[in-house]
Amino acid sequence: MPDIRAEIRAAALREGFEVVRFAAAESAPQAGSDLRQFLDEGRHGGMAWLANNADRRADPKVLWPQARTAIVVGINYGPKHDPRERLRDRDRAAISCYAQGDDYHDLMKAKLKRLARLIAEEHGAEVKVFVDTAPVMEKPLAQAAGAGWQGKHTNLVSRIYGSWLFLGSVFTTLELAPDDPEPEHCGACTRCLEVCPTNAFTGPFEIDARRCISYLTIEHKGHIAHEFRAAMGNRIYGCDDCLAVCPWNKFASTAREARFHARAELAQPRLSDLATLSDAEFRALFRGSPIKRIGRDRFVRNVLIAIGNCGDGSLAAEAERLLGDASPLVRAMAVWALSRLDAPRLQHLAAAQLPREADADVCSEWTDAISASAVSAR
Repeated sequence: MPDIRAEIRAAALREGFEVVRFAAAESAPQAGSDLRQFLDEGRHGGMAWLANNADRRADPKVLWPQARTAIVVGINYGPKHDPRERLRDRDRAAISCYAQGDDYHDLMKAKLKRLARLIAEEHGAEVKVFVDTAPVMEKPLAQAAGAGWQGKHTNLVSRIYGSWLFLGSVFTTLELAPDDPEPEHCGACTRCLEVCPTNAFTGPFEIDARRCISYLTIEHKGHIAHEFRAAMGNRIYGCDDCLAVCPWNKFASTAREARFHARAELAQPRLSDLATLSDAEFRALFRGSPIKRIGRDRFVRNVLIAIGNCGDGSLAAEAERLLGDASPLVRAMAVWALSRLDAPRLQHLAAAQLPREADADVCSEWTDAISASAVSAR
């Protein structure tokens, strides 16, 4: 009898996956109820897609009743250096490690499709491929397969790769023996909870996405609330703090070097260069990158918050230039950034700019900035 699991694992390793594990295609204990509680409390914020597919996401049997086995795969994207070091250079942007290279969804899906095709052809099985955006609870499934465990920061932690794994899966009608699940190894450690700049964790293994910098800079489509702006620092796309502080990352440094590589131009770009991007320039710079999906306006919104936090008065000119931008998202954060870097200049410009402003949120930003400036001048 051929060892089908060994054949599939060997094929997956040839594709470049570094983790290959097997689990029954069924819901993990507590995963469905935890998801429902998360949604009922509104902690998903504006991510309506989570609620829209809740039943299918909670149970693979609802997603695809014929599925018998989930083949869970992972790719290491561990950085060479602690990404928190980038937070010290406040005139440069801090972009989450996973987004500094090509879009991992595309990278993973191409590999998964080739693996799935081989399984279908060699073993006559039906297959379906899933990467992140599909309604699959990948982290509980990965824990059930023994790829790691869901840490207190709610992300997967591996004993080999720490908190740095891209996950994907192939569901199949093949009935294959599952691997043993991975127990939780966080112990008494709470570093990931304590390091969060915006206090997004409501407790161990619980997150309020509405407070998370990754959510705010990527998923959130509107204006970012005042209470989070200073805490964002120079993080313009995502946040790696809770991942980077995990003690299990020490083992990732001894594992094979990550096959996922950052683009040099995205490692730590200057805020001044990013603030000047037109829509066409934004799309050109981030072609093939996950950053492209948030669009130029939300991206520049994030950049302006970083500019407001940088403490470099020379960047006040960039904020002033964007006071007349076509996007209210950009104009509002230009007001905020300029108020932080050059409040007297903002006061001088208010008489000309504020009467011409038609957007209520931007007007409110002007009013708040002028009031704050007046109070600080007393």
